[in-house]
Amino acid sequence: MAKKVRRKLEEEEAAAFEFPVFDELGFVAKEFEMMGAVLVAGVITVALGIMGWALSVVGLSVWVPLGLGFLGLFASPYLIRRVREKSHLYTKGDWAGLIALEFFGWMALWFVLLNVSPHAL
Repeated sequence: MAKKVRRKLEEEEAAAFEFPVFDELGFVAKEFEMMGAVLVAGVITVALGIMGWALSVVGLSVWVPLGLGFLGLFASPYLIRRVREKSHLYTKGDWAGLIALEFFGWMALWFVLLNVSPHAL
C-alpha cells in the first residue's frame, strides 16, 4: 500500500512541473543589446587606460590617474544608461560583468602602456 501511495505522489509531482517556453527572440535581442553595451564598455576602458598612461607620463603622482580612473568606473554605468536605450533590461550580473571588464581592462592597458613607454615614471 505504501509503495502505491509513494508512486502516486511521485507521478503527480513529475506531472505538475512543466518547463517554461523559451523566448528565442527575446534572448537574441538581449544578447545583441549586451554586445552593444560591451562595445561601449570597451571604448570607456581604452579611454581610461590611455588617460592613465598619459597622466603618468606627464609626471603626476600615481594617485591622480588612479583616482580619475575609479571616478570613470563609477560614472560608466550612468554613461551606458544614457547611450543604450534598453539598459533597463540589464540584470545585476550584467552590470557586474561590464564593470569588471572595464576595471581589469583599464588596469591591464594602463600597466602595459607604462611598461612599453620609455619615459614613464
